[in-house]
Amino acid sequence: MICWYMCLRAVSPRGIISRTWISSSLGKYQVYNLHQKNGFTCMLIGELFELLQFIFVVSFTTFLVSCVDYDILFANKMVNHSHTDNVKVTLPDAFLPPTVCQARIQENGFLMSLLVIASVFWIHRLVKFIYNICCNWEIHNFYIQALRIPMCELPYYTWEEVQSRIVQIQKEHQICIHKKELSELDVSHRILRFKNYMVAMINKNLLPLQHRAPLLGDTVFYTRGLKYNFQLIFFWGPGCLFQNEWSLKPEYKRAGARLELAEKLSQRILWIGLANLVLCPLVLVWQILYAFFCYTEVLRREPGSLGARCWSLYGRCYLRHFNELDHQLQTRLSRAYKPASKYMNCFLSPLLAVAAKHLGFLAGSILAVLIALTVYDEDVLAVEHVLSAVTLLGVVVTICRSFIPDQHLVFCPEQLLRVILAHIHYMPDHWQRSAHRSETRGEFAQLFQYKAVFILEELLSPLLTPLVLIFRLRPKSLEIIDFFRNFTVEVVGVGDTCSFAQMDVRQHGNPTWMSAGKTEASVYQQAEDGKTELSLMHFAITNPRWQPPRECSTFLSHLREQVQRDSTVATPKNATGPAHPLHYSHLLTQIDSEPHSLMVNMVSGMSTGGHLSHGDVPFSPHVSAVSEVATALRSLSPQQSCHPVQNQSGTGADFRNASFGSSVWEGPMNSGTLSEYASTEMSLHALYMHELHQQHTHMAPGRHIWHRQESDESDMGSMSRPTSSLARQPMGGWSEEGQSSRHPESVPEEGSDDELPPQVQKL
Repeated sequence: MICWYMCLRAVSPRGIISRTWISSSLGKYQVYNLHQKNGFTCMLIGELFELLQFIFVVSFTTFLVSCVDYDILFANKMVNHSHTDNVKVTLPDAFLPPTVCQARIQENGFLMSLLVIASVFWIHRLVKFIYNICCNWEIHNFYIQALRIPMCELPYYTWEEVQSRIVQIQKEHQICIHKKELSELDVSHRILRFKNYMVAMINKNLLPLQHRAPLLGDTVFYTRGLKYNFQLIFFWGPGCLFQNEWSLKPEYKRAGARLELAEKLSQRILWIGLANLVLCPLVLVWQILYAFFCYTEVLRREPGSLGARCWSLYGRCYLRHFNELDHQLQTRLSRAYKPASKYMNCFLSPLLAVAAKHLGFLAGSILAVLIALTVYDEDVLAVEHVLSAVTLLGVVVTICRSFIPDQHLVFCPEQLLRVILAHIHYMPDHWQRSAHRSETRGEFAQLFQYKAVFILEELLSPLLTPLVLIFRLRPKSLEIIDFFRNFTVEVVGVGDTCSFAQMDVRQHGNPTWMSAGKTEASVYQQAEDGKTELSLMHFAITNPRWQPPRECSTFLSHLREQVQRDSTVATPKNATGPAHPLHYSHLLTQIDSEPHSLMVNMVSGMSTGGHLSHGDVPFSPHVSAVSEVATALRSLSPQQSCHPVQNQSGTGADFRNASFGSSVWEGPMNSGTLSEYASTEMSLHALYMHELHQQHTHMAPGRHIWHRQESDESDMGSMSRPTSSLARQPMGGWSEEGQSSRHPESVPEEGSDDELPPQVQKL
C-alpha cells in the first residue's frame, strides 16, 4: 500500500509521539481542497448548502408545477372573497390547498418518476457528504496536530507554506516509509494525478473535443458533463482503468491483452453513453432549471453579463501546465483576462456596429418614453406588459451597446496577443504574426468564449454528450489503452502517474523547443506545443526549493546559458536605437504594479523588431525579439548585471541561484512580492522560448491541435505497431534517488482523428 496511506506520527503538545489516522488524506486532493476552501467549517457549510440547494430546486419546481393556480395569478379568473369584494388579490390566493396539490402530484406519473430519481440522487449525495465529512475531519486534525496550523488562520497561509510544512514533516517523522524525503513534485503528483492525465490526453489530441459542425465549421465542444463522463470512464467509475486512487490495473500495463481491453473499454463507453441517453431528459430538465435560477436575476440586473467572456473549460485544460495547481492556473488566466478581452474587442464587425447603433437608438427612445411616463404616474406599470417591455428594451439596449466599439479603442492585435501569450504561455505556431487575421481570432474564441456560449453548451450537453461518447470516443478505445500503458510510470512513494507529468525532457521533449540533443523521444512520445519544456520551467520557478533530476537540471542550465548568450547579442536596432523601452529598474521599484502592464511595455518594444536597420540590412524579427527578451530576463535581477553567472554543473539549486530572477528569492520580501517576481519571470521565459521556437521553425506550420490531421498520426511513424504477442517492457519510474528508467517503446495512435470597426485607430 502506498506510504501516504500509512499512519502518520505527529508530535503531541506534550512531546509524545502518537499515531493519527490522517495520513490517508495526505495523498488526496482533499488536503489541497481544504486549504483552498478556507478550512473545515467553510467546506462543511458549503457542502451542506449544496444539499439544501438541491432540495430547494426540486421542491420549488414541484410546487410551481402542481401547486399554483396560474389563472388566478394572471387575473384570468376572479377570486371570491366572502367578507368583501374590494379586497385585492394576494399571492396566497393563487396557491392550491395542500390536499389538491398532493393529489395533482400523485396523478402526474412523469413528475413522480422524476421525484423518485431525484430522491435517489440526493441520498447518494448525502452518503457522499457524510463520507467527505469524515475525511475532512481527519484533514482538519492533520492541519492542527501535524502542521500546527489552526483553522482560523488557515486562510492566511499560502499553499506553498503548507506544502513546505508537509515536506518538513516527512524529514522529521518519516510519514512515507518508502522514501527518505518528499519533494514538491511528489505532492503535486498526488493532488493532480488524474488532471495530469487529462492535460496529456488533450495535448496529444486523444480526446474527441474538436468537431466539424454544419454552418459552424470547426468547433470545440467540452462541457462539465462531458468531463464528468471522461473521469467516470477512465479514473473512478465502476470498471474504470484504475483499481484505486493511486494504481492503474495490472492488466492495462501489459501489451498482450490490448485488443481485448480495448473491446472491453469500447463496451463500457457504449453502456455509459446509453445511460446518458436514457437520463438525458432528467439531466436536461435539471440543467434548464439550474440555469434559469442562476442567470435570470443576473440577466435582469446586468443584461450585458452574457456578453462578457470567460475562459472555456477546454481552454483551461489546453493552457494548463503539467503539475499546475488550480489556484496557480486561475491566477495566471485572470492576469490574461483584460488583454484577452481587449484583443477580442478589436474584431467587432463594422456592419454590426452600425446596425447596433441605430437599433439601440430606437429601443432607447421607446424605453425613455416609458420611463418618463412611469415617473409621471406609477400606475403606468399596472398596464399589461409595460413592465415586460421596459425589461426587454433594457436588454436590447445593453446588447446593442456591446457591439459598439469604444471610440478610444486602438487596433493593436499583435501587441495584445503577445501580452496574452506572456500569461497563458501556450499558442499555436500559426498565430504568431497573424493576430490581425479573423481565423486567429476565431480559434482564440475557442479558448476565450462568450458566457452565453458557455451556458448554451452546458444546456446542450445532455443531448450531445451521449453522441460524443458513442460515436467519437468509442473508436479511440485502442488508442486510449495504448496511451495509458505507454505513458504511465510507477513513482516510488507516489504510485502510478502520467509520465508526461514527470516533465522529463529526455523522454518527452520536443527538439523544436530547445530539447534538441537532449531528448530521445519519438514523435509519438513528444509533448505538443512545448508542454514539457514550459511545464518544467513553470514548476522550477514556482517551487524554488525543488531539486530536479539530472536531465531536467541539464535542460534548465542550458536554457540559462542560452539566455546569457542571447542577451549579449547586439541587434541592429539595439546598436543604433535607444535603450529598451522597458526600464527594468522601474520594474524593481514598481513591483506592486500589475504584471500585464509590464508585459505591455515589453511587447511595445518587441513589436518593431522586424524593421530594417539603418543600413537597410534585413534582420529577422525573431532574432531581435529573442535578444530583447533575454535582456529583460537578465535585467530582472539587479545583481545580475554586476555579477555575471559562471557556467556551473547544472543542479536545480545551481539554476535558481544563477537564474535571472535569483535575487528575488533572497531579499526580505513577502510572499506576494515573490509571487509577482515569479510570475514576471515565467512570462518572460514563455516569450523567450516561443521566440526561440519560431526562430527554429522559421514560421513553418507546427504540429498543434488545429493543424494535426489523420496523416499526422499515421506518420508517427515509421514506428511499428505492436501486436498482441508483444511483451510489455518495464514501465519504469523514479527511484528514491530520483533516477528515472528508460521509457518503453511507444505505440503509435491508430487514426486519431479584417476589417476595422468604426472610430478605431490602426497601429
